[in-house]
Amino acid sequence: MALVVVAAGGWFAYRTVLGADCSGRVPLNVAAAPEIAPVIEAAAAEWVEDGAAVDGTCVAVTVSGTDSVDVAAAVAGLHGISLAGVGRASGTAVMPDVWVPDSSTWLLRLSAAAPGFAPTNNAPVAHSPVVVAMPEPVATSFGWPDKQLTWADLLQQITTGTQLRTGIVEPTRDSAGLSLLLAVGAAASAAGEGAQQATTAALRALATGRSALRQDLVARFPRSADPASVASALGAAALSEEDVIAYNAARPPITLAALYPQPASMALDYPYAILPGTDPARAAAAEGLFSVLDTAAFRDRLGARGLRGPDGTWGQGFEAPRGAQAGLPSPPSAAPGTSASPDPGGSALPGAPARGPDPAAVERALSTWTAVTLPARMLAVIDVSGSMLQRVPTAGGATRMQVTLQAAQRGLGLFDDSWAVGLWTFSTELSGGRDYREEQPVGPLSSQRSRLLSSLNAITPKPDGDTGLYDTVLAAYESMQEGWEPGRVNSVVMLTDGRNDDDNGISQEKLLSDLQALVDPRRPIQVVIIGIGDGVSRDELDAITKVTGGGVFVTEDPAKIGDIFLQAIALRPAAPG
Repeated sequence: MALVVVAAGGWFAYRTVLGADCSGRVPLNVAAAPEIAPVIEAAAAEWVEDGAAVDGTCVAVTVSGTDSVDVAAAVAGLHGISLAGVGRASGTAVMPDVWVPDSSTWLLRLSAAAPGFAPTNNAPVAHSPVVVAMPEPVATSFGWPDKQLTWADLLQQITTGTQLRTGIVEPTRDSAGLSLLLAVGAAASAAGEGAQQATTAALRALATGRSALRQDLVARFPRSADPASVASALGAAALSEEDVIAYNAARPPITLAALYPQPASMALDYPYAILPGTDPARAAAAEGLFSVLDTAAFRDRLGARGLRGPDGTWGQGFEAPRGAQAGLPSPPSAAPGTSASPDPGGSALPGAPARGPDPAAVERALSTWTAVTLPARMLAVIDVSGSMLQRVPTAGGATRMQVTLQAAQRGLGLFDDSWAVGLWTFSTELSGGRDYREEQPVGPLSSQRSRLLSSLNAITPKPDGDTGLYDTVLAAYESMQEGWEPGRVNSVVMLTDGRNDDDNGISQEKLLSDLQALVDPRRPIQVVIIGIGDGVSRDELDAITKVTGGGVFVTEDPAKIGDIFLQAIALRPAAPG
């Protein structure tokens, strides 16, 4: 816990010279987003020069400029969880005492996946709206600066226009990209019955212009005022206001306009998180440093770096882009993907502002994005045992089979033609002496989407059928291994409402032994198992995925299978190679 993650963005450090009024040394390690790290470092240096101490012990502060995704990966690894798109931390990455990511969404995603992750304080220390950055000639064609752009306007351009080249940084790894995802999703949801189609179209359009790194995205803006260069370059991207200010400060050939679509999207809020496990002396030092960041002098330092204070107003030296308004968006309506008040279920972080991102909306947006944009080869295996005929009170009396098939059909609608999908059903003795039956072989959706939909519509449970789970898992794994394809995520996704109760099938010991012999790290196949209702055995399912890789998702309320299905798809790791 004494070291700090050192990653992209450089590093800044300040160590105290012991003064006469304190003795000893309390080290405080701070990891902050690269754009705010120099501001915190300068404030910390002045604080230490003025005699920073905790109970008479001198404080030494080290500040590292660290990309938020890198600290998130380290935290996830420490807690044994994974976040969609984040990946693993480097072998040298360990925890700081204080983390100042660019957005509270990092804290919410981690705390939702790891209940033991409970940082304290969490109050914002800066603010930067997320804007749509456009080269000024492009922005002018949209009526800027006189016309106020809405997210509905932008959604229409993204999905039906041909002139606007849009870009996004991978939203599972970038907070501005996530903000755009939430805003576009909220605009698409207004399409009523066509909401899923509008969302899917928007995400697919954005995915064609995505970048893994922010600097790569920014490099695609026009580097010449030549009209042909402008037309062929990036025309719009989600960036922070600070990004636009920094870009224009370099005096590029064409400056960027910052457009603030309405309703306001989720901004970057730079929460001050004291991480769990920080010892009391360091935690006290962290609170001392926080008090220094809540001053007019710190606000002026932020302003000079293109950042606002946490209330949305700015200090001296801030060069506001045209159209910028001071302050935070006003109630009554919350910004897309946010909640106007703390979550009643207690998911809001202590110390966080009342208006903040809705954890459920964040999870849903990222899950949908991953399902839509990640090419894959998947075998869906659906339980058709007799228990799938049970009624689900929370789904209007529909059967478990009906809500499962509805979720599968919606999921199929999200996948584009680059996917390869197959369909099996299973119970006991479903096809002669076998517990499983191939309804459709794994094949490209470009040629068999309609056949898959027809097969789904024709599925009916076997009233007297039990759950031949073990035989089916082994057969599905072997089948996917035979057709394994590089460059894709190869996975088996099973949906079941019971535990193995096939007296004539293989034992659990035999299943695990055979799977262990089949697993090839060079040709990974992820097994994702979705448990529905209260009849599943989590331990039984976990034992399988511990061997194969993948994950288990269980919901006691079958009506929630749609969201669980998306989460399961989103947590697949990236394809090797």
